[in-house]
Amino acid sequence: MKEIEQRAFALGVTPAQLMEEAGRRIAEAVTQFFPKPGRCLVVYGKGHNGGDALVAARYLEAAGWEIALDPAFPDEALAPLTLQQLQALQASVPIPPTEASGSPTVILDGLLGIGAMGALREPIRSAARRINHLRTERGASVFALDLPSGLNGDTGAADPDVVVADFTLTLGFAKRGLLADGATDTVGRLAVLSLGDLAADESAREIVATPALLAPLLPRRRYDTHKGDYGRVGIVAGSSGFTGAALMAAQAAARAGAGLVSLHVTPDIYPIVAAQAAPEVMVAPVDCHLDLLEKRFDALAVGPGLGLGEADDIRTLIERFEGPMVVDADALNALASQEPLALLRRTAGPRLLTPHPGEFARLFHEAAAYSRRQSAEAFLAALRDAPVTLLLKGARTLVAESSYYSYNSTGHPGMASGGMGDVLTGVCAALLGQRLTAFDAGRLGAWLCGRAAELAVSHGPQSEASLLATDLSGWFGTAFRELQHRVGC
Repeated sequence: MKEIEQRAFALGVTPAQLMEEAGRRIAEAVTQFFPKPGRCLVVYGKGHNGGDALVAARYLEAAGWEIALDPAFPDEALAPLTLQQLQALQASVPIPPTEASGSPTVILDGLLGIGAMGALREPIRSAARRINHLRTERGASVFALDLPSGLNGDTGAADPDVVVADFTLTLGFAKRGLLADGATDTVGRLAVLSLGDLAADESAREIVATPALLAPLLPRRRYDTHKGDYGRVGIVAGSSGFTGAALMAAQAAARAGAGLVSLHVTPDIYPIVAAQAAPEVMVAPVDCHLDLLEKRFDALAVGPGLGLGEADDIRTLIERFEGPMVVDADALNALASQEPLALLRRTAGPRLLTPHPGEFARLFHEAAAYSRRQSAEAFLAALRDAPVTLLLKGARTLVAESSYYSYNSTGHPGMASGGMGDVLTGVCAALLGQRLTAFDAGRLGAWLCGRAAELAVSHGPQSEASLLATDLSGWFGTAFRELQHRVGC
């Protein structure tokens, strides 16, 4: 990042221009998650990270936000450019004192940037403690700028008083430490803000998924198109007591753009599912799952709520279906029950596996010895170039294929509830039906589900605690539009 900044400066970009752009993008990101203006407390240090925060505050104030300042250092200690930004802010608005009444809606952590190393020192440590206190006791949401103060950007190691962020707005590129397994709860929702030429490399083998990178995967639809162009998607799901999983997967596939969605269930639950399915979804009883090999599908999704009663047939279906397939839930458990790696090496078509950590541990026992990134690499290496893509669910969902790795950035703790995986399966199947590769369907599907969950809270009536998996489908349209116009982060 430092090298790229120097190249930009050599091309005539000034530090002031870069700071102005960074501050503007930070303010836009804050308003993406908090569309209604509130109170913003800016806690800033003496370096350029503090200057970025002050520029962002100026843009937020212009958008109707009340601004309060909490400097860690006196004005005379500030870097010249940071002091200029403070003076520009003070010239545009009378700054309320820090002790002004009312709790902050958001806090900007502008204490330290990527140049800081080692343990926190005073007065930064006390400032970090104040941020964490307001987050815990007053319910403020913390935006860390570039990285949470006290987190090592290279390793992810954290100081005991590290700022705990709800959102980390990292500039230009994601720093490696932000993606460390142990840093997830400190980093929160990760957003990569591009700054002109300081943008993510689309050819990189390890990336964080962003709207700019994902938008080209779904080109504009032709005007003379028809439903056959967007895929015949089959869903194999559901069992007695678990009909909801099948219904949610099918509904999500329909909302994610599939041309035709058919839901295939056993005869014992067919009347229940047929009565409750969305009218756009065709429901059909199936006596033997292997009969589906004789039907035409552009993509299949197998597993949500399926049970293990027909595990042998499910393993055969996974092996022999020639098109792309999402393998989830009980289909993963059926796969894991008998030499899963050997079967996956024989599959007739691409397979997108979507396990949560427990399911992955059953598929690949060696996973416990590695980090998430290392376990994905080891798993794919053991498959010997089989056509398998891994979507490893979690707070930072990882999509891996061959030597390519994509980290999802969207979503929040409200997604820790039943049915979210079923929705993801349906979305990924719809994208496979629209001729995306398994890798692209996985990273785009994870982004869409996470973004829909965010919108349901930030723009809708839900909270993280009240969010249901069925709430997501109503927000896919907004998420798709944001992607089409490359807005947000």
